[in-house]
Amino acid sequence: MKHFINLKDISSRDLKKIIIDAKKRKKLRKTLSTLEVDKGAPLKGKLLIQMFEKSSLRTRLSFYLAIKQLGGGTLTLRSNELHLGQGGESIADTAKILSTYGDGFMLRTDNDKKIENFRKYLSIPVINGLSPSSHPTQVLSDIFTVEEIKKKPISKLNICWIGDSNNVLDSLIAASVKFSFKLSIGCPEKFEPGAKVRNWVKKNKKKIFIYNDPKKAVLNADVIFSDKVISLNDKVNKKKKIAQFKKFKIDNKLMGYAKKDCIFLHCLPRGNEVTDDIFLGKKSHVWQQALNRVHVQKSILLYCFGKLR
Repeated sequence: MKHFINLKDISSRDLKKIIIDAKKRKKLRKTLSTLEVDKGAPLKGKLLIQMFEKSSLRTRLSFYLAIKQLGGGTLTLRSNELHLGQGGESIADTAKILSTYGDGFMLRTDNDKKIENFRKYLSIPVINGLSPSSHPTQVLSDIFTVEEIKKKPISKLNICWIGDSNNVLDSLIAASVKFSFKLSIGCPEKFEPGAKVRNWVKKNKKKIFIYNDPKKAVLNADVIFSDKVISLNDKVNKKKKIAQFKKFKIDNKLMGYAKKDCIFLHCLPRGNEVTDDIFLGKKSHVWQQALNRVHVQKSILLYCFGKLR
């Protein structure tokens, strides 16, 4: 049994195997309709239980389709509908029931400790669909998209992040270590990655490049990533924070400092951190990026169920 909680905890070898499998699976689905099952139905009879404590669109849809296309089924729960959400049942007891009924558990939560507690008590794999410190399924899918578009390993590319230091960036930093690619980060000084993340990079004898000037961050970039400056449930002075990121807005002028064939990716939903002409322009591949989550989610499920080819 293998969990998928944080990219830091998974070997480079296994992460690369997931990407390779996803590439094969996407090719094999070219002639299949949305709900047609993959050849061999590798997860036939398996039930994935999903629980959402935070809003979700792409993660919810992609995991639903992923398990269906592998021949299994899914059940979606909302924590406020459970005894757990009302404070009437412990995580240990809830985990026992989940392990009895389901074969895997995907949790999207605003509490890192909750995922760790579920891992402790579950006897089935747990997948992190998003937590405050990590969004591993998103970033692994993003690597898949980068390699698909650029037609080369991400290790040979210059990757840039423009925006706030959040859970997506934390996972992208972890990925830069696991996949050995150069990562440049552009953000205001006050919003740089935390000491814990930076120390982990140092411990692994790698390096990330942080700039408080967005032009320096995007210089010679092959790929520019971004995310909403104001995240869901962000408890800050929103007007003040948006003002602090004003010069980090991604527009044609800023993109001009990157390579001519630089692409733009965004995990969605978007805010005002990018102009419409970039987001909806030829350099943007955000819709392809969103759809690719299905293919990578499938390979993550196979990894967790011990059926990765």
